[in-house]
Amino acid sequence: MAELWLIRHAQASFGAADYDKLSDLGHAQSQALGVALRALGARPQAVFIGAQRRHRETWEGINLALGHGEVDGILPGFNEFDFGGLLNARYRNRPAPENMHTDRRSHFKTLRETVLEWQRGEIENPPEPYADFAARVRDARRQAMQGAHEQVLVVTSGGAIGQSVADIMGAPADAMIRLQLQIKNCSVTRIVVTPRAEHLGSFNETPHIDGENQDTFLTYS
Repeated sequence: MAELWLIRHAQASFGAADYDKLSDLGHAQSQALGVALRALGARPQAVFIGAQRRHRETWEGINLALGHGEVDGILPGFNEFDFGGLLNARYRNRPAPENMHTDRRSHFKTLRETVLEWQRGEIENPPEPYADFAARVRDARRQAMQGAHEQVLVVTSGGAIGQSVADIMGAPADAMIRLQLQIKNCSVTRIVVTPRAEHLGSFNETPHIDGENQDTFLTYS
């Protein structure tokens, strides 16, 4: 039996020209998570990240405390789905909501509606079919667990984590986005992996957050 720890990246740069980099708070979150994981006794035998900048920067902050060294591999299957590309496809022939990239309420509402349409096959020529996204995330989990390791750590994104949990639980497709919208920055989801199956061990843990820093460190975007 082994454990796969899926970590959502720290806060990225919501509303900025380049979302795919951590905010100052995101860097602080990742470093705090590393300290918390070390205190919990986390000693991953292998570490993988998605191919996006926010994944790498989050791992670099975590690793300041863990001291693991270089990542053992980059698995693009753990990348987030292309929300910007989905929006362009969805609103190709109709006006898009105002402030959906700068107002969090508008953003999350639009994200949910867009993903549900994507899953139902209602968006013409999406950058990636939903079935392909689900398959690549599943395959990335398999790749991460190929070695004989007891504990594997992966830094990824909320969509990949939500899809993983929904897949493991046998939930309907729309569970992915409902789960994703609950996933906190730098949260940990643990999956127990046996030769026959995957089982959900825990979801959305935040060991780096306590009563003193909750108002600062608790973020969803």
